[in-house]
Amino acid sequence: MDKQTLLSVSDLKISFKTQYGILQAIRGVSFELKKGETLAIVGESGSGKSVTSKAIMGLLAGNSIVEDGQIMYQNRDLLQIPEELFHEIRGSKISMIFQDPMSSLNPIVKIGKQITETLIFKMNMPRKIAQERAIELMREVGIPEPEKRYHQYPFQFSGGMRQRIVIAIALANNAEILICDEPTTALDVTIQAQILDLINKLKKEKNLSIIFITHDLGVVANVADRIGVMYAGKIVEIGTADDIFYDPRHPYTWALLSSMPSLATSEKLDAIGGTPPNMIYPPKGDAFAPRNKYALKLDLELEPPMFEVSETHSAATWLLHPDAPKVTLPDAVLQVQKNRGKNK
Repeated sequence: MDKQTLLSVSDLKISFKTQYGILQAIRGVSFELKKGETLAIVGESGSGKSVTSKAIMGLLAGNSIVEDGQIMYQNRDLLQIPEELFHEIRGSKISMIFQDPMSSLNPIVKIGKQITETLIFKMNMPRKIAQERAIELMREVGIPEPEKRYHQYPFQFSGGMRQRIVIAIALANNAEILICDEPTTALDVTIQAQILDLINKLKKEKNLSIIFITHDLGVVANVADRIGVMYAGKIVEIGTADDIFYDPRHPYTWALLSSMPSLATSEKLDAIGGTPPNMIYPPKGDAFAPRNKYALKLDLELEPPMFEVSETHSAATWLLHPDAPKVTLPDAVLQVQKNRGKNK
């Protein structure tokens, strides 16, 4: 039986007013988030990942222009909800973890109080019960000696521990959707793995639905159920984790896989040549074409539609057209698949 769709984003288009002109940040993004799944959205900086998440949270900047689309949650379009009513959803139903935990924490308030106040105001808990629950949440997210550390300030915690505190605050709201925006980028590799394991564990225990935003495919290799690859404001490929790692179809996905480090190979990583397009002047055809060594002449002239590879897998590339020439996967992608197959 198909899982329930919790959140549906349809043809989302968002621009920003800048001193140089209108920047087209999101250009027709569509996806669904199912109950209990982790959907990863992957792409380079500037691809539109964080703008999409901020639109879901109602946190778009004042110079933003929502040109089209819907974000449906509980039969309501989040784009049409007045800001004064959005607090019913933000935090209590949909919570967000940012790259820098200090952006979510008050540096002059003890962390125990910050978790407790969330429980009081969002869950209407009596203070004593909220304090007990805050300590319990700290224990759940792996903070040692929570009774003692309840009375400490954010600066007394490491980066990884601060991120655990932010996760505890997100869980305090009993939210059913958790948006993780590059939550491990600022952490060293060992702590990254711990935070990923924690998020995965909590997802299973609490049946959370997660949108995980990252620039690194390797980060989500073992946590994502589905992956959407984003470039220049569009999702250019979407499928299950196995679809993306074992049967990638878009050249940009190949480039991301080829640049993914692995301890299992001594081969030199392939950097993605060139730079993303200036979206004040969006390209006529496929936005990735100028950086794509497999680009066809048509790529420079006409934007490709989404071609269906399977029921779970689609990609926007002219290479999937029946008349397109056959292309062999890059050696680096084949090696990534081989290494992943060994470790799976």
